[in-house]
Amino acid sequence: MKLGQMTEVDIRTIWTHEQYDFSRWLASEENIAVLGDMLNLSLTDIETEKFVGSYRCDIICKDELTGKNVLIENQLEDTNHEHLGKIITYASGLDASVIVWIVASAREEHASAVEWLNKHTDDDVSFFLLEIHAYTIGDSNPAPMFKIIEQPNDFEKNVKAIVKKGNMNESQTKRLEFWTMFNDVVTKKGKPFNTHKPSTDHWYTVAVGSSRCYISIDLVNKEHRIRVGLWIPKEKDLFDHLDSHRQEIERASGLALEWNRLDGKKASAIYTHIEGLNFKKQDNYPELMDETIKTVVALRDAIKPHIL
Repeated sequence: MKLGQMTEVDIRTIWTHEQYDFSRWLASEENIAVLGDMLNLSLTDIETEKFVGSYRCDIICKDELTGKNVLIENQLEDTNHEHLGKIITYASGLDASVIVWIVASAREEHASAVEWLNKHTDDDVSFFLLEIHAYTIGDSNPAPMFKIIEQPNDFEKNVKAIVKKGNMNESQTKRLEFWTMFNDVVTKKGKPFNTHKPSTDHWYTVAVGSSRCYISIDLVNKEHRIRVGLWIPKEKDLFDHLDSHRQEIERASGLALEWNRLDGKKASAIYTHIEGLNFKKQDNYPELMDETIKTVVALRDAIKPHIL
């Protein structure tokens, strides 16, 4: 088999202008999803050229699961102090908790600055520094490629948060162990959905492509089972719409679902249970996690056509 040779292309020959070319390309649904997958974010509500005082940021959006504002600043050249100052100004003005700086080349001093920011902020703020490159093989079209230079150390930040809250009890420790192992299994399966940092919480959320709802995985150890379901925080009309397609959704997912409108409360839920969870007996964790992942994917794929 004859193999081609990969050749790097000057990105300025592809995107001449950061704002009008690169930012618009990146803001498309397909390309922003690629970036989000790299950063374990589900990016929605994309806006470009949003004013911050007399300045304009490149892209502002939201992480669907956390609701945090995500600022993306593009610089198709070497990093410089001016842009570092801009991202701090924009983040402050737009109350951004996740800051993504995309550049052609990261200078060592600016990579160190981003690393310092991540080390000296808590888990409410995260800084990413990425390089954008493009390559061809033979006469192929240029293929863009992101390279992460600096990113938050989730383990360190998670430890900081735990230390602030005090010592973990046994249940918190077992949950942290479960979610850490769960992330490894999801990754080994090719990441059918984005992972996020393990925590001591009993829940783990998965995006469905809309800020109106999300899938929640809940560890209910007292009942020795895992609940997997769609959580709708506010909109009863969305629940009613999905309920009108109940048979179709259950048939497509292959799941027998419980439909709970929760009248008298803002939220509604559609869920199923997986039996066998026991924090003190973990030999079935691989099978349990495998079934949980399959259930999440089946529910997400069955629900998604009805909420877009």
